[in-house]
Amino acid sequence: MFGAYTMMKKLLLVAFIAVACEAKAQDTQCVSERAAMVETIRAYARSEAEVLGPQGISERVLEAVGQTERHRFIPGGSCSVAYKDEPLLIGHGQTMSEPFIVALMTDIAAVKSDDTVLEVGTGSGYQAAVLARLVGKVCTVEIIPPLAEAAAKMLKELGYDNVSVKVGDGYLGWPECGPFDGVMVTAALGHVPPPLIEQLKVSGRLVMPLGPAHGYSS
Repeated sequence: MFGAYTMMKKLLLVAFIAVACEAKAQDTQCVSERAAMVETIRAYARSEAEVLGPQGISERVLEAVGQTERHRFIPGGSCSVAYKDEPLLIGHGQTMSEPFIVALMTDIAAVKSDDTVLEVGTGSGYQAAVLARLVGKVCTVEIIPPLAEAAAKMLKELGYDNVSVKVGDGYLGWPECGPFDGVMVTAALGHVPPPLIEQLKVSGRLVMPLGPAHGYSS
């Protein structure tokens, strides 16, 4: 009996070590691929210097993107998929914007460390996570309940305690959470929603894609 118990403990220990090694290998892969993604963003920004200016995307924003685990916000959590600079399906007919767009919109918002920012279109929660590393408070609104619930759960698991998620119509903003130093709309619209302008501070910025509806999601 004692020998069988000892053998079981050894097997459990081996299994634990194997899982730990696998997790460590995945983390190492993620760090490497995330760093490569940041370099891709940096290179693309330089190639668009005529539009973005010689400064490209700020190192502060690139550092935040480089520290945010994008693979945690996609189905399957594959590092090889997550860190490509391309949009990804996140379910419910929605997509996550490519990392360059996330970095670009964050850079244009010019957020500061003590800002309160509204995000319209939580999606996976990835854009909110990037913003959370740069500002004091993020209020994010998602109209699709399952997406909002999944994003809120993941953000909580990852320790983003300065992010609040609400299920609702982002067109109306979130006045109780404001006023806002910045507003970021991740889905394209043909016009700027007046309620969002009303919830901006006098010196605040609103960043959004203009065009056919639902062009992006975060």
